[in-house]
Amino acid sequence: MSIWRFLLKIMGWDVDKNTPTGINKMVIVVGPHTSNWDFIIGYLALRSYKVKAKFLIKKELFKGPLGWFLKNAGGVPVDRKNKNLNFTDQAVRYFKDNDEMFLIFTPEATRSYNADWKLGFYYIAKRAKVPIYLCYLDYKNKKGGFYKPFEMTDDVNADIRYIKNTLSQFQGKFPEQGIKPVDQE
Repeated sequence: MSIWRFLLKIMGWDVDKNTPTGINKMVIVVGPHTSNWDFIIGYLALRSYKVKAKFLIKKELFKGPLGWFLKNAGGVPVDRKNKNLNFTDQAVRYFKDNDEMFLIFTPEATRSYNADWKLGFYYIAKRAKVPIYLCYLDYKNKKGGFYKPFEMTDDVNADIRYIKNTLSQFQGKFPEQGIKPVDQE
């Protein structure tokens, strides 16, 4: 047992055994995101899979010891106030320039309930021609990890509905802030 799984076990968590194999690049969509604890549990779970993923986080947090930790944990600083910055282009370039690249997104973009998801992950995956894998954190059952790959179609609205409905079955630390099925939004 790895140190990462051991730490999760001490916390009472189990990691899903659905590990993607033979894939060097992917967009990882994680939900629901309702707590700062999601980062810690998700980080431990990904390390237990031996996945060194990158994640986007506001640049303001990259100061002092926290900034050092975030950078070493895979954080990519994002200037959310710079409207001229085309992060989609940058992310697609990251995929093209690296032999191995796993980029994590929480499309809710907040720990509060948000029906209006950020769709950058979708367009990045499409343009970079990489698969999307759905990951989950289920506080009710204290289980998380890779759930399954998602096959994109040419209908972005139908695809997002499917992803929301799939991830809505899992309960965040604060369930009222989690993902709702599309018919309940």
